[in-house]
Amino acid sequence: MRRALWAAAALGTLSAPAMAQDISACLITKTDSNPFFVKMREGAEAKAAELGIELKSYAGRIDGDNESQVAAIETCIADGASGILITPSNTSAIVPSVQQARDAGILVIALDTPLDPPDAADATFATDNFKAGELIGQWAAAKLGDAAADAKIAFLDLDVSQPTVDVLRDQGFMTGFGIDTKDPNVIGDEDDPRIVGHDVTAGANDGGTKAMENLLIQDPDINVVYAINEPAAAGGYEALKAMGREGDVLVVAVDGGCPGVQNIADGVIGATSQQYPLDMAALGIEAIKAFADSGTKPEPTEGKNFLDTGVRLITAEPVEGVDSISVEEGLELCWG
Repeated sequence: MRRALWAAAALGTLSAPAMAQDISACLITKTDSNPFFVKMREGAEAKAAELGIELKSYAGRIDGDNESQVAAIETCIADGASGILITPSNTSAIVPSVQQARDAGILVIALDTPLDPPDAADATFATDNFKAGELIGQWAAAKLGDAAADAKIAFLDLDVSQPTVDVLRDQGFMTGFGIDTKDPNVIGDEDDPRIVGHDVTAGANDGGTKAMENLLIQDPDINVVYAINEPAAAGGYEALKAMGREGDVLVVAVDGGCPGVQNIADGVIGATSQQYPLDMAALGIEAIKAFADSGTKPEPTEGKNFLDTGVRLITAEPVEGVDSISVEEGLELCWG
């Protein structure tokens, strides 16, 4: 079965044998430390090698590092790249640089995280991040049953800039759980009394721990934790464990990396929504090849404004009314 992959090397270069057309591509990811991006890069490298495309890979130092991504785009423009695949750290601040690349005749595809606005890129290849959040929200509400009405929920979000992936997953979870999101494009304007609060994690383990500690100070009786991804969830679990609360809190996340799926088997995470970065990167390289050959641009999935690369809920405790796959199936499809 196909396994998901990642991408990102801190301003490093990887090249495959170029074809006669001298097609080149750039991959720009948020970091080079998250397994999701590592596997995305592996997928891009494999497809580029298969198609004879020269690939250069870049990454920010940390999640939220817009400056490094701007510099990478400038380098790709100067190099005359045919196409750029980017997972934007700041979905609005990067738009002027993306426009410069498009003005230079370069195809720009956002991977995983849509730009703000989404049509600032030529296309977006991504998980349906709202659906990913909605699935774990539905699962958590069904798992709690009547107790969901009195839940105390902590949100371990991504970044203060509220990139689109952050907003979509967060608001999807709320919708699935039955919370009024107010403005669906904004995190933190809700007035549901079940929400203890939001804090940011940079999508990292240590960030998850710190954010969870902060929220437990606000309310030590938190019993549901939403996390932007599995590293943040694992970090939050460590903070709960330090308080002796690890056994009575429901933790959910998004990603589907192998460590995260294993954490479901180990009881750290109750459920996760699995995404497939291998497909995002490989399809992106194929799209750059088609554009370089014929000028053809990719089309979105019918009824959506992006190409949907799929999402599945993984849990060891399935609930009625929410489709899911087993931990064993998730481990066959995982990455990292």
